[in-house]
Amino acid sequence: MTADLFPPSYPGLTLLPGFARDNEAALLAAVEDVVAAAPLRQVATPGGKAMSVHMSNCGAMGWISDRHGYRYSAVDPLTARNWPAMTEVFRELAARAALAAGYADFAPDACLVNLYRPSTRMTLHQDRDEAGFTAPIVSVSLGLPAVFLWGGAARADKAARIELLSGDVVVWGGVARLNFHGVMPLRDGVHPLAGPKRINLTFRKAL
Repeated sequence: MTADLFPPSYPGLTLLPGFARDNEAALLAAVEDVVAAAPLRQVATPGGKAMSVHMSNCGAMGWISDRHGYRYSAVDPLTARNWPAMTEVFRELAARAALAAGYADFAPDACLVNLYRPSTRMTLHQDRDEAGFTAPIVSVSLGLPAVFLWGGAARADKAARIELLSGDVVVWGGVARLNFHGVMPLRDGVHPLAGPKRINLTFRKAL
């Protein structure tokens, strides 16, 4: 990853290369515990279209989507139980990454777990279903490399392409908190720990 892929012209966005690399095995093990209690699933957009990623949640709140809209819920609609608790390895990493990006005392109450397989993508979108926007977003990449799309305040703004490797962390907030972002279709490959997939952990303050 070279510096010219991440110029300083994107205020509010911080890239932390390899920040979670030493914790990859523990993080992936924690993901397995989460999905054992709250299985991965494809959710539908309010328009009825299935998202290509498979997802789950942990923490006090979980992000869900269906024909009734995008929102947070304390209860997993698939199991009718509360989402599994956020493990210490998740909370510690999220708080440490946020602090490294200049955000002290970040205490996320939601962690969205997204599973990407080859050809899976995430279209440009905003994270705007939270109760407020003062807390940052912390996004952790595990497994196969991905090309992260970083846009502007409008969907039509040209998006920069930033390659993320396993263990890389991206944090954004402040003036960039509502910027559009996404992920290009995942390329084929096999990661030594995660296998033929990518896991993305997105930590948020929902309430």
